Formats: sequence, structure tokens, C-alpha cells
Amino acid sequence: MERDAVTAGVEPIGGLFSTAEIKILICYILTSINEPVPGNTLANTLHYEGIANCFEVNDCIASLCKSGQLESVDVKEDTYIITESGRNIAETLKTSLPFSVKDRAYTAAFKMVSRFKHAKDTDFKITHEDGKTYITCSALDNNRPFVSVKLLVPDEEQAMMIKDKFLNDPAKIYSGIIELITK
Repeated sequence: MERDAVTAGVEPIGGLFSTAEIKILICYILTSINEPVPGNTLANTLHYEGIANCFEVNDCIASLCKSGQLESVDVKEDTYIITESGRNIAETLKTSLPFSVKDRAYTAAFKMVSRFKHAKDTDFKITHEDGKTYITCSALDNNRPFVSVKLLVPDEEQAMMIKDKFLNDPAKIYSGIIELITK
């Protein structure tokens, strides 16, 4: 395939160099996951994994929407789903992509979707009281907190690291807390 994808001066390691391949990969990922996927987050994930340039991925998402292979489901959350036309492309052309790229992209995208879902079921507040920084992490049920943990942290950077860890698996954290206090 022709190398027509913009790499922004960075050669993806084992990545994709054509817009056609990137479009096929996007269709493949959305077909495999079969859930709404945030476009910018997908672009950043593929970029950080060294698979494709994030600007190129965003352009491909826009092009796939325009041609009817993807459909926007929530403009505010920048989420997309695959259409039947996109599924057909993924099924027909998935063998044209290297297995290692598909595997890395799928794994990264699946983690991304999990974090996206977790973000909807959690809430974070960073507050400053008496010169100290606190983060409150809450697991939500119907937009109401059912478990909240308030931690004193050295600074906002540490608070953001805790938020990131909490988003990885909030169920594990809150079930661990419940188990510890009910034993």
C-alpha cells in the first residue's frame, strides 16, 4: 500500500503508514469492541501505541463518518459506532492488516473503552482545605456516590496519579474497601 499517512516526523514502530490501512483498523476495532468509542481517545491511544499518528486517525474517523462507515452517537462525548458498511469493510479487509498491529490496537482500545466506561461511573473532586490538597474518589450508582474515599495528597499532580489508578479498576478498589470494612 502507498505510504500516504502523515507521521508528523515520527515513524510508528510496527505501525501503519497508509490512510487505507488506518481506516481498516478503525473499522476492525469498532467491529471487535461493538460499543461506542471516543474518537479522540482512540486517536491518542493508537498514537501512544506507535500504531498511527493521532491527527491521521482523527482525519480517518471524519472520513469514515462522511462515507457512512462510522456514525457519531454523541457529539459531546465524541463517540462513534460502526455501521453495517463499516462492518463489511472490517470483515472483508481485516486480513490485509498485520496481526501484531491488530492485536496491539485491539488490546489498547479495549482498555480505553473500559476506562471510558469507568469514567462515567466515577467522580473525582480535588479540593484545598487549610493549605492541604485532597482528592475524593467516588464510585457512582445512578449518578449518586455509594462509596467515596477522601485522601490527603502532597499536590494536584499526585491527585491526578491517584485518579488515573482509580480509573483503571474502580470495582476492584471499592469491593476491596467494602471487604475490608465488613470482615
